Amino acid sequence: MNRCRPVFAALLASSTALVFSLAPATAAHAQAVQRNFPAKALRGSMVVVQPPLVAMDDRPTRFTAGARILNTDNSLVRPSSLVNQELTVNYTLDQRGQIHQVWILTAAEAKEKRPGYGTQRNFTFESQQASPAGTPAPTTN
Repeated sequence: MNRCRPVFAALLASSTALVFSLAPATAAHAQAVQRNFPAKALRGSMVVVQPPLVAMDDRPTRFTAGARILNTDNSLVRPSSLVNQELTVNYTLDQRGQIHQVWILTAAEAKEKRPGYGTQRNFTFESQQASPAGTPAPTTN
């Protein structure tokens, strides 16, 4: 039985050396990853109300059945772990208008400009309209 111990010890030493030699390379690679988002991805503010219900830019919507949420490290995240957190995200929609894929953004990625739905209204208030110069402000009684 003593014949197997040197072989096992040599195998253990070589595998340990291999693991420690690769560790700095994988750490450096993880820091240098630049995420490329699809051209059709939109920017928004997401709050998971109760999965699969989501408020995207204050609009109620849903996740699709196979929706994926990726955090800043591109790891999958469960929607239930994000309940009531307001997050800046890029997202894609399916043909029904439901959220298909979400990328939680880092601070640097959030600074980049990207189109989004935003809040759109088909009305304006009188207080938002510009009055001509020299016109007195309306008074309320």
